[in-house]
Amino acid sequence: MIDWAYFEETRNTLGPGFIRILGYFREDGQESLRKIEEAMHSHDTAALVIPAHTLKGESRQFGAEPLAEVAEKIEMTARHCIEVGRFPDELIPDVVELKKLFRDTIAAFDAAVSPLKQRQKPGGFGNKVANTGFGRAGS
Repeated sequence: MIDWAYFEETRNTLGPGFIRILGYFREDGQESLRKIEEAMHSHDTAALVIPAHTLKGESRQFGAEPLAEVAEKIEMTARHCIEVGRFPDELIPDVVELKKLFRDTIAAFDAAVSPLKQRQKPGGFGNKVANTGFGRAGS
């Protein structure tokens, strides 16, 4: 679901601002989803293009290629339908999938940047560690 090498490259490039920018991705993504769903409900083909385009680009910046691919399909189909003058009803399953992919992507990102996850190391809290003898009487 996530190209973790690309995600880590972006994380290293952005440095301390990474978490803030990831937060913007979450906010912007939720807003893009809301606009896409609203456009589908109101049968406004043109209103699908910009939020799908935005979500596509932002998803690619973080290595979320499956999310970007569905957003791109919505964008390109909407652009084509504008040219031919029809509404893209066939995108309904893609919009549903986009919402699920976004939710799953955010959950994966949250797990990857969780301070708890970063502190958990082999032998950390809750993991059995073989006693090395340090601090033992008679060692």
